[in-house]
This record gives sequence, C-alpha cells and structure tokens, in this order.
Amino acid sequence: MRQDIRNIAIIAHVDHGKTSLVDALLKQSHVFRDNQQVGEFIMDMNELERERGITILSKNTAIIYQGVKINIIDTPGHADFSGEVERVLNMADGCLLVVDAVDGPMPQTRFVLTQAVQKRLKPIVVINKIDRPFARPAQVADMVQDLFLELVTDPEQLDFPILYGSAKEGFAVADLKDEHKSMAPLLDAILKYIPPPTGVVEGGFQLLVAALDYDSHLGQIAVGRIARGKVAVGDQVARIERNGDISYHKITRLYVFEGLARKETPHAEAGEIVALAGLEKAAISDTIASADLPEALPAIDIGEPTVQMTLGVNTSPFAGKDGKYITSRQLRDRLMLELQTNVSLRVQDTDSPEVFLVSGRGELHLAILIETIRREGAEIEVSRPEAIIKIVDDQKMEPYEQLIVDVPEDAIGVLTENLASRLAQMTDMHSEGNGRVRLEYKIPTRGLIGFRSFFLKATHGDGVMNSIFTGYEPLRGELKKTRTGVLVAAETGIAVTYGLNNAQERAITFVEPATAVYEGMLVGMHARENDMVVNVCKEKKLTNMRSSTSDISIKLTPALQLSLEDSLDFVTDDEVLEVTPKSLRMRKRVLSNDERYRLHRDKARAAAV
Repeated sequence: MRQDIRNIAIIAHVDHGKTSLVDALLKQSHVFRDNQQVGEFIMDMNELERERGITILSKNTAIIYQGVKINIIDTPGHADFSGEVERVLNMADGCLLVVDAVDGPMPQTRFVLTQAVQKRLKPIVVINKIDRPFARPAQVADMVQDLFLELVTDPEQLDFPILYGSAKEGFAVADLKDEHKSMAPLLDAILKYIPPPTGVVEGGFQLLVAALDYDSHLGQIAVGRIARGKVAVGDQVARIERNGDISYHKITRLYVFEGLARKETPHAEAGEIVALAGLEKAAISDTIASADLPEALPAIDIGEPTVQMTLGVNTSPFAGKDGKYITSRQLRDRLMLELQTNVSLRVQDTDSPEVFLVSGRGELHLAILIETIRREGAEIEVSRPEAIIKIVDDQKMEPYEQLIVDVPEDAIGVLTENLASRLAQMTDMHSEGNGRVRLEYKIPTRGLIGFRSFFLKATHGDGVMNSIFTGYEPLRGELKKTRTGVLVAAETGIAVTYGLNNAQERAITFVEPATAVYEGMLVGMHARENDMVVNVCKEKKLTNMRSSTSDISIKLTPALQLSLEDSLDFVTDDEVLEVTPKSLRMRKRVLSNDERYRLHRDKARAAAV
C-alpha cells in the first residue's frame, strides 16, 4: 500500500464552493509562481463554465504537501451533471464533502454523499463560507451529521472529521475558535484521515477508464486510476469493452497529473491516477489490462436519463446561411462522439433519418449539449424537452423530483400558485429569519420543465432553486396550460418598424427592425390564447410624398430576447427551435399558414365526428 499518494474527490451541491476550494489548495501549495496572476475558478477552463459560473466537467489536478502527492478530482455540483460525479468517484479513496454554512445540506449534497457512501469513500466534511452573513456553522454541522446517520450503513463511515473555513478567504480550521491562517489544517486532515490507495503492484495491470481527453497529435487519451500492477510506455495492453470484446494496443505516452498540467512519465504503479495515449476508440467504463492477463473490472453504473427531446438538421428556409455542419451525417457523427464522454446521454434513431431522440439528466444537461454543438458551427432544430414516461406492469410511470426554492417572502404567493398548476406538492416550509423563506416541493419532472424561466422573473433574479431526481411514480393529473398564443410571420422578408408597431398593439414582439423573418416563424407572444398571423414586413403606403417628412418617428418597445433555455421552455408540441451559430429562431413545425389552417380545420372536424 503506497503512503506517498492520496486520491480525493471534492463533492458538494452547486455553489457551495468546490472550485473555490481547489483554487485555495492550488495557490497555497505553490503550484504557481508568487507573482503569477491566476484569477479565480482556475479549474473551470471551459468557456461555458466561465460564462455560467458552474462546473460542467470533472477535472483532475494534483498538489504536493509534506512529500505526499494529493490527486484532486473537482466534480460538478449541478444535478443535471451528476453522471460526471458517478463516473469519477471510482478514482478516489476519500472525499471532501463541502457544505455551505448558510444553506446547509441541499438535494445534490444528499446525492453525492450517497454515491460516496456506496463506494465506501472516507469522508472529510468542510463547512464552507463561514464568513458569510447569517452563517450558522455549528447548526449546519449538526444537519450534516443527521444526514450521515440517515445514509450511512457502515458505522466506520460515521467517524469523520469536520473542518470549518472559507475557500474564498483561503483558510480552514478544525475548531471555530482557532485562528484563521491557511488551508494547512485541511491538508493535514487529508493526510491523516484519507487512506492511501488500495491495490498491489504484483499481478497484471488493470485500469478502469473514468474520463477521456483528446490531443490533436496523440489522439484519444484515457484517464483512470491504476487498480493493480504497473504500466510503462511501450507496454502491450488489452482494452476490454463493456460487452466483453477485447482489442490490443500499445501505450505510446504515459502521463501523471501535476498542478494544472500533465507530466510525462516512463512508468506508473498501482494507486496513481494516470492518462494513457495509444488507445484507439476507448470508452468510459472500458478496462485497460495487461495483454497477458486481460481481466475486466466492474463497469461504472450510471443512472438513467429523465428528460428527452428531438434534435435534427435545420429545415428552415434560412438553413445553411450561418453554420458549416448542416447534414444528418455530420450531426449523427457529432452525437456519437458526444456519447463517448457524456455518460448520462442517450441517443436513439427515429423514423426520420434526419431526426434523433436525445435523452439526458435534465433541461440544463441538454441545453449545454445544444450550446456546445452550436458553437462548433452546427445548425440544428430541437423540440421542447419532455419527461421520459415508463410503462411498468401496464402502468405509466413518470420521474419525480425534490424541488427546493429559497425566495423573498413577497414571492411566496405567486410561486405557490404557479407550482400548484404544475402538480407540485409542498412538503416543507420554514423561514430563514432574514426576510427569506425556504420551500420544499415534490413535483413531477414534466411540471418542472419551463419553471426556471418563470422562477427568475417571479423573484426578479433574487431566488435560488435546486432540484434532484428522486424516483418514478405513477402518472397522474394534467398540467394546466400556462402559455398564451403567439404571433406568426405571414411572409418571408425583412421586419420593418411599421409592421412591428402594428404587431406591438396586440403582443410582445421577439424581433427588431431589419431582422430577416420567414413564413411560420414566431415573431411575438400574443396577449390571448389563440395564435395570430401578422405581417411584420408590411411597410407604410406613401400616398402623399410632400407630407411624408412630417410623420412622427415611431418608437418601438424593445424586443423580448429569449435565451436558449427560455426558448426551449417556450415552444410547444407544434413548434421547434432553430439553433444556428448566430441565431435562435422559434418556428412552427408546419411553416405554411394555409396548410396549418387546413390541418387544424380537419382535426376539428374529426373531433366533432
């Protein structure tokens, strides 16, 4: 058993300070030069992570403390990316459970702790952000202990240390009365309480692929912890797939993690987290083993997706104007590539070769996929997300989630009314004592779809909502319709001020003057429930040229700009969202207004009969 290595994963609910904690550990371990400007959220290197302020992908780093190498795995905290947590915990022997000193344990805290307990990881609890106003570290510590008592089955896992600190200020203490100096108490606890990695050097080499990377020169790179034996550059290894198929490869490069970089090494032994190059088409959960003794390790068990949507090639009149990837073959290849690393994602063929059924852990999970593909130059059209319904013993079952919202007291009424229409059942309510209230609900996933946009508007951005999947229950009740009708463009052309001004007498518009529109495109939100066809390209007739200069300039209300997530929530079953590198356009599935009228008429006649 190696004493010179510790492998830990940092797990927590979203916004509880995992990435900030990694920042503090890296900065105080002298990974960077004293005069080097590194900023904050060092591990969030992905562009979308920086923009949204969340961790999306798990990442590896390493520091040296008192001669011991500490491999650190930073994991996402959002429930939609929980698949990332499930796959990387296999590389760790212990975990740092980070809990906010104000919020206390949240839904994702329970989920990640459950995963850690099942994998028998040794925990260290860090009560973070004790410098926040209204911080209650002692009370939160009691809440964490209650959570452990509820989840743990092995008495040994109840013996864990609790530290208090502030990752942002760069300190941790074992006792609240101790002086706030540095992260040294936390690092000392890691060496003392986190066990060295298990695994013996004797026997054939074994490694379970837990992450994948790509290098333009080396090709695919597989990341995992060596479970048994040792490996060196030039070794012949066997890649054992989940279905048992075996292929043989040669290790061309071998890396270990050091700081934010990978360091090339000639060999590595059991317990070390390494990156291997030379493995073609490796997939997460594959076993890399000695060619002489190809024994597979247990595969990584990933939870099933709960939300699905269709994703297909762009079929609008403007298709091909913005993007460079526009064919079904290119889209299929990109989705298949995503499946290699996005373990929670599922992709299925449909009756149409140009449309695919994509399933994920939640709206945000799918929205991040769409945004990523969009930025790579693809043009696609997607449907509204919907919950995945299962048939169990001839009964329809749907996914349910636990929803927790932290809101100002004056927002309770409007939220309670809206959630009731979404079939939500309140399970708990208590005041935070600072003008805020925490509400807990049990809600079907289909009722939660589209709620985030409403929540942000109802709380004016001053609310926090979190949810996590809890299981499947019988399908019951119908959701009340919450969306009004829309304005649909009557013809293809350029939107003008005169036409938009006429439209704004009836509705809120989505487009600005000089915007290209096409027949069937949604250009506004109607005040009533019915859809209305409008001509936003209509110009004013100039009947008297001499008096045209006396017209008063028309002042339009600024157009309502919907984000990607807002647009996905807004469209209904007979609409799709067109996504290109430059634009987001909502449109009817059937673009022709006349054909859409005939379909509605025939449907109404059939229903009357």
